[in-house]
Amino acid sequence: MADWILAGIAGLLAGGALLLGAVIAWYVKVPTRVVASIMAFGSGVLVSALAFDLVLEAQDEGGFWPTVGGFAVGAIVYVFANQLLDRLDKRNPRGTGEDPGTGTGIAVGALLDGIPESAVLGLSMVGGGGVSVPVFVAILISNIPEGLSSTAALKESGRSRTYVFVLWAGIALASALASLAGYVLLDDAPGELTAFITAIAAGAILAMICDTMIPEAFRTAHAFTGLLATAGFLLSYAVHVVG
Repeated sequence: MADWILAGIAGLLAGGALLLGAVIAWYVKVPTRVVASIMAFGSGVLVSALAFDLVLEAQDEGGFWPTVGGFAVGAIVYVFANQLLDRLDKRNPRGTGEDPGTGTGIAVGALLDGIPESAVLGLSMVGGGGVSVPVFVAILISNIPEGLSSTAALKESGRSRTYVFVLWAGIALASALASLAGYVLLDDAPGELTAFITAIAAGAILAMICDTMIPEAFRTAHAFTGLLATAGFLLSYAVHVVG
């Protein structure tokens, strides 16, 4: 099988984990405290992935300034996109203590970090080295909790099954296309550009964790949020070391 096809499949599988989490949340009655616990665990996984597999890789590829610039852009775009959604949807503004709009916020974060993240996945295959196992596994084990927790919140807020599944299927498809583009278009790109793109994913992830995932997890399962996030971090770190 051609490498460009494998790149697309890798991105589709990584993004498809979001859809898998959505299916679980929609058809299985998952207790709210369990969803919050999974969200806390997934937060730790994401922190580890952005620290060890994205920021350090960006630093090695392009140096300090492209990494800092991309990180800042990713965070700023996520925050402003979430603010825009708050303005468009007055039913669930964040920060009111009533209905924080967690589901939509996580979905936005999944899209904003998933595209550059998948591009990095495709880029890792350039030169015949195969898919980066640590990055791929980190994306998988973080995307399932993202899709699950977001869908649980979207379902609770009254979103339809069609809306939810089309949303996640679209993000999975976008991830596949981004991985394919990363393999085809970024092959000869300068290190500064690939570092910038990689860091965008990291910045969007961190902003989403702080703005959406950890606050919601703490609100529901605060007693163990720190421990669960630590467990997720250590699991992802172990995958990074072994990979």
